[in-house]
Amino acid sequence: MSFNNPSREEIKSILEKAANIAVVGLSDNPDRTSHMVSQAMQKRGYRIIPVNPNADQILGEKCYASLSDIPEPVDIVNVFRRSEHTVPVAREAVSIGAKVFWLQLGIINEEAAQIAREGGLEVIMDRCIKVEDSILRPNR
Repeated sequence: MSFNNPSREEIKSILEKAANIAVVGLSDNPDRTSHMVSQAMQKRGYRIIPVNPNADQILGEKCYASLSDIPEPVDIVNVFRRSEHTVPVAREAVSIGAKVFWLQLGIINEEAAQIAREGGLEVIMDRCIKVEDSILRPNR
């Protein structure tokens, strides 16, 4: 079965319900896309939880080495890793009980999507969360 992202209305609903976004691969370098996107989402009111084993703090938030180290519920796991590195992230997203597995623009992995879907997560691939939030929730 080929993968299809949720409809725009479903994505809007996902974003409206989300509070905590764990960002896997969030860079502490302000020139990196992951940093810019996460900072914009933080300014739009989302709680960003950095997942980066090489930093202590990013965007004023404590960093965690892995999703499993996060001591609170996660609504969306937003992934800034190359496609070939997303399968273990999908498994970990399932194991922590996240609600959504979101692969950023340009990131597609059918196996990771299947793991996440079978684990009960909504899956979005090859879409920028910042762009979607800006389009679907312009007044936030």
